[in-house]
Amino acid sequence: RFAVSVGYWKDPYIQYFVRQAKERKAPEINRGKLACYYARVHGVSYLIKAFLKKTECNCQIVNLGAGMDTLFWRLKDENLLPRKYFEVDFPMIVARKIHNIKSKPPLSKPIMESHSGDSLLIDSHSLDSSRYSIVGADLRFSSDLEEKLKKHNLDIHLPTLLVAECVLVYMTPQQSANLLKWAASTFPVAMFINYEQVNMTDRFGQIMIENLQRRQCNLAGVEVCRSLDSQRERLLLNGWETARAIDMMKVYSFLPQADVRRIEGLEFLDEKELFEQLMQHYCICWASKDSSNL
Repeated sequence: RFAVSVGYWKDPYIQYFVRQAKERKAPEINRGKLACYYARVHGVSYLIKAFLKKTECNCQIVNLGAGMDTLFWRLKDENLLPRKYFEVDFPMIVARKIHNIKSKPPLSKPIMESHSGDSLLIDSHSLDSSRYSIVGADLRFSSDLEEKLKKHNLDIHLPTLLVAECVLVYMTPQQSANLLKWAASTFPVAMFINYEQVNMTDRFGQIMIENLQRRQCNLAGVEVCRSLDSQRERLLLNGWETARAIDMMKVYSFLPQADVRRIEGLEFLDEKELFEQLMQHYCICWASKDSSNL
């Protein structure tokens, strides 16, 4: 929300989910973290739009651990909605999101506009329209997840894009492996995008882990975040045919340089080294399996 408010990228919907923080963060946290968020938003968005264009939107998206994400609304504005867009998160998070959607017309109106067919189903822990569904489930139990998604008309034969941003790292390696295996074995044509930490065994990575532990935040799956190789291997070992991984410094170098200069002018950063270290400790990985040579 803060990054959007100072102009890193445009998101007219985030204001309806997250209140603006009153205090300003320290500049070194700001510039480094905000540029990392900026690279993450653009990098993930680039892959999502590439998939949508390749399938001509004849596909479905499953956003795992979606939280207060606004991607559905932004894709609708760009006329890039897939056949169906699913979000999954803990029931408590889902209940909060549904409350916001029901009480804020700029969020509910696009869902109604894209809906066709029978009446829209909505209760405290799920919402189902013809183009958008939000489901309360625990990603650690893939059979329960699949059952709930199918109840909301998941079509396993459609090309499917699964997105997980800072989600798998909170599960044990076995639990995330089960989820990846389920996804790879369920959909004949699919892509998986994962954004999370990497290079976590060095000193900078250890400090990140310690800082999070001090806030009672345990990264149960951090051992898979050793390197770009370990991130790729995890995907390949769990049924995906191809897998790639790049750190966020690399992503940042791929972004349109005119826009990078614009965001670098938003706030002064003299801790360039700290920023680069932070960017080298996050990555985007993407994997695919493709029975129809899409």
